[in-house]
Amino acid sequence: MTGTTVPLLADPSDLSALRAQGADPDELFDTFAAWAAAGGTVLYPAQEEALIELVSGANVILATPTGSGKSLVATGALYAALAGGRRSYYTAPIKALVSEKFFALCGVFGAAHVGMLTGDASVNHDAPIIACTAEVLANIALREGATADIGLAVMDEFHFYGDPDRGWAWQVPLLELPNAQFLLMSATLGDVSFLREDLTRRTGRSTALIANAERPVPLYYSYATTPMHETIQELLDTHRAPIYVIHFTQASALERAQALMSVNVSTKEEKASIAELIGGFRFSSAFGSTLSRLVRHGIGVHHAGMLPKYRRLVEQLAQAGLLKVICGTDTLGVGINVPIRTVVFSALSKYDGIRPRMLNAREFHQIAGRAGRAGYDTAGTVVVQAPEHEVENLKQFAKVADDPKKRRKLVRRKVPEGMVPWSESTMTRLVEATPEPLTSNMRVSTSMILDVVARPGDPFVAMRRLLTENHEPRKRQRQLIREAIGIARSLLQAGVVERLDDPQNVPADGRRYRLTVDLPPGFALNQPLSTFALAAVDVLDQASETYALDVVSVIEATLEDPRQILAAQLKMARGEAIAQMKAEGIEYDERMELLDDITYPKPLDELLGHVYQVYLQSNPWAADAQLSPKSVVREMWERAFTFREFVSVYGLTRSEGAVLRYLSDAFKALRSGVSAAARTEELTDIVEWLGELVRQVDSSLLDEWEQLTNPDQPLDAPVAVPTRPRPLTGNERAFTAMVRNALFRRVELFARRRAYDLAELDAGSGWTAERWEEVMHAYFDEHDDVGIGADARGPAMLIVDRQPGVWRVRQILDDPAGDHDWGFDVEVDLEASDEEGVAVIRLVDAGRQD
Repeated sequence: MTGTTVPLLADPSDLSALRAQGADPDELFDTFAAWAAAGGTVLYPAQEEALIELVSGANVILATPTGSGKSLVATGALYAALAGGRRSYYTAPIKALVSEKFFALCGVFGAAHVGMLTGDASVNHDAPIIACTAEVLANIALREGATADIGLAVMDEFHFYGDPDRGWAWQVPLLELPNAQFLLMSATLGDVSFLREDLTRRTGRSTALIANAERPVPLYYSYATTPMHETIQELLDTHRAPIYVIHFTQASALERAQALMSVNVSTKEEKASIAELIGGFRFSSAFGSTLSRLVRHGIGVHHAGMLPKYRRLVEQLAQAGLLKVICGTDTLGVGINVPIRTVVFSALSKYDGIRPRMLNAREFHQIAGRAGRAGYDTAGTVVVQAPEHEVENLKQFAKVADDPKKRRKLVRRKVPEGMVPWSESTMTRLVEATPEPLTSNMRVSTSMILDVVARPGDPFVAMRRLLTENHEPRKRQRQLIREAIGIARSLLQAGVVERLDDPQNVPADGRRYRLTVDLPPGFALNQPLSTFALAAVDVLDQASETYALDVVSVIEATLEDPRQILAAQLKMARGEAIAQMKAEGIEYDERMELLDDITYPKPLDELLGHVYQVYLQSNPWAADAQLSPKSVVREMWERAFTFREFVSVYGLTRSEGAVLRYLSDAFKALRSGVSAAARTEELTDIVEWLGELVRQVDSSLLDEWEQLTNPDQPLDAPVAVPTRPRPLTGNERAFTAMVRNALFRRVELFARRRAYDLAELDAGSGWTAERWEEVMHAYFDEHDDVGIGADARGPAMLIVDRQPGVWRVRQILDDPAGDHDWGFDVEVDLEASDEEGVAVIRLVDAGRQD
């Protein structure tokens, strides 16, 4: 956050001393500036101007370039608010940045003075400084209005105000917190004169706009018409690394990194330093082996689909100056921690989910602004790579430049179909353009109306003001009013909100409407289905053999959809359905019609839909949420998949990070969202297995969450990412579940007579497909099938002899005669399992037991 490691408030008692001194603006400014200087940071003029305005009580819109020290200004604002006895909220757009900001603030102000509120964790929620998402602050503003205990609101990355889906959360606090002081920060705000005037009118405070500050590290732009590998080589030769090459798909970023393996990026000595820093780091997934080769060559990859531990490794190597080139996506623009001297745009157009289009000025400047590090670089470089067809045309023209006849016959390559082309003039226009004006994206929801009805005062007056005094044009305001009336009528008809017509019942504050139900504790717009999950689990039959997995399905239905996983499951389900229909001789047109009914797995879809409708009658705030049955955790358990197997089967190598985040969210929800009375032994096994699976793939997601949710844990610094997670065998219950799953995977394959798949699993034990086929023929000569139901994977079918260093296990096959004299004998290597992060199994024998 700053150049200093010295805390402002080293001891909890320091806050009392600070407030006892009073909040004289000049003294506060001088004290803070001296603290920054003691840490090696001399304030820039723009920082001084912003801090003077803030300590004097004004609102500030800080629209200064990336690297100009906006975080330090925010720290000064929080310090001044603490001195004045005011509570502060610091918002960031994503949970990862909120967590990062939380730990940074703990280091400056002490853990006792800082709290955090997100959908995953609530830490020290009564602290005078709260780090949170914008949605959390918006929820408080709606529910408490002008009475909210918020003296200062620092809203980072404020350009999210213009986001079509989430922009409302950046606008609501401005509308509903007239007594707060605001610090709005972004490098790409554009013309905010309307916002400045609006803030002053609403809060009664003057609003200072600090913009057009000189960038501490100047940027130099160029347009490259050489092939990309030559462009990179030239930048390396002129000492302009680290280089971040921007792509607009994860696939193209990885392809570019692999293509650059032919470029001599690092010296032999640098490669040795990389290997030393990597040490015993575990590259545990399918993508890991690819990344290992790349980083050892001096090339990094960085995008949201990667595991967090891989992104952090790339950042760590880059910070050490060991990665010369990093190929990544435009997530770079959301404050990732990678030092960069040069940014290379591989394109100036991208597909935005709807259509291919040119980058706008805000997007271009947000990314370009990452080049050049204050305190390290004297200049930053931004290079725009020409389209491949332009590069090829110039190359061909150069060959015939001296021959007029050949020039006339030259056939130029055309723009590829579907591509939006760019040129040097496009780059010049974007460099010179200021970011587009922010566009309001206000919206109305059931949750919003319930929050306003729950606040003190007349909700009709409050809602009317919210709908008619927002930043939308009048036509859009009328549309919002109609939507709000529709929602309000449905709440009145459902009896959740009632009108107080009887003068005897009207409260002293003149309230004309009130809620007839209590909102759940901690009610928030982003967690509307957590209480539904508790109600739905109560409907399930604990005596059912599928009860534990049904609980998993309830929880999964309340989680955000993992788009990449569901798309892969749908693709596979439709592929299998087409193959089956072809085998049955169904004609093409009928196949296409039937294909519309094929979807990814949705366990309990009908039951949960019915329970949800009943739940909505008394819990209408859940109407804004989307109940979405799906089967990811359940499928992994039922099919005994490891993380690597699941990723491989569905082709999700480039989306490992998304898979792990979903599994991590599912584990957290299962552990904290299921009551003790609803937990069975099998459900506990599933939860323990899932938690250990996530931890062995990447422990950082759970380590930090568990630290945050443990009130006895010190919170001064984030959890360091270990090169190795804790020993897998240390959690015996989870490890036993993994061993059981690994053996049941073999049972399933045996039942389906998949000898080649079994041979892949046990090739290291010397078991070929032919050897497996011999055992299968012998078994199926005696029995018609193999049971794969709940009894088949139960503890009665598994005999475990736990010895130091090795477990000897027999998996018994559930034959229809009930003889139980066929099975597999394996040895489980405990040391190797700890090393690999999965159960390492050696098949000893398979067949009839003597």
